[in-house]
Amino acid sequence: MIVDPRLSALRARLDVAPEVAEALAAGRPVVALESTLISHGLPHPQNVEVAAASEAAVRESGAVPATVAVRDGRILVGLEAAALEALATTEGVRKVARPTLAGALASGGWGATTVSATMLVAHAAGIRTFATGGIGGVHPGAFEPSAGPDGRPRPPSLDVSVDLEELARTPVVVVCAGPKAILDVPATLEVLETRGVPVVAVGTDELPGFFSRRSGIAAPQSVPDEAAAAALAAAHLALVGSGVLLCIPVPAADELPRNEAVAAIARATGEAEAAGIHGPALTPWVLRRVADLTDGRSIRANTSLIVNDARVAGRLAAALARG
Repeated sequence: MIVDPRLSALRARLDVAPEVAEALAAGRPVVALESTLISHGLPHPQNVEVAAASEAAVRESGAVPATVAVRDGRILVGLEAAALEALATTEGVRKVARPTLAGALASGGWGATTVSATMLVAHAAGIRTFATGGIGGVHPGAFEPSAGPDGRPRPPSLDVSVDLEELARTPVVVVCAGPKAILDVPATLEVLETRGVPVVAVGTDELPGFFSRRSGIAAPQSVPDEAAAAALAAAHLALVGSGVLLCIPVPAADELPRNEAVAAIARATGEAEAAGIHGPALTPWVLRRVADLTDGRSIRANTSLIVNDARVAGRLAAALARG
């Protein structure tokens, strides 16, 4: 077997928690969890509560949670409660994706991993399953000219998340509630198809709409239940070198009705455009504004789907471990 020296160098940077290391050595199921929701996604103390609930959901499903973060030039795979609290309350935590991982390691301090960095670290650590809320993707106007606030034409922004490239190159099962609702979802699906990444809805023939259970978009692939999802994921990992995206609808009791979500996102996106907010600042700004416009119901949906994805990922990791 040829070992990529870059993967070996990355492994040398890992500090794997004893519980996670023991589970991996014994072939027991482990689920990776990102940490940007702790540092950038939710206010304190809600961020700690959701992170703890996600880890508890993984455990209830028979797997070991491994929340990933960067601290003082090392990559932590598995965080203790004190470290979670420190990450949640520290000012100036860096948001770490694949392009910024080296910079975060070199600069020291805390860094919170996004989808792409968490996938990369999970693969290096030998973790095959990763749970998150939603993936990044193609932003509106990425590939087509659009009108600016002054009405003048603006060239395509080429604003496409690195998450899509990571899914194409890193063989990890990603469990989420679909692409984030503010994205150009059809274009996101087209890019994933082009890059050879299967997008699979579980228990529905329609792609989940992140805040909502339905999106109005047919799922590229669908399976009836988690057992079928685990079988598909196992076959894909054995045959193909890319990741696989499993999409789980938000629990019905906590969903934001699709018409309300679409209206709030359209208004928030328009306000962001008028304010000149673009790039990495766009997604968190729009999601905060959507929360305001929905009186916090989008946050309820978001926290519910994060914990539910962790629970489902735990069961899928257990099924993969059983073979």
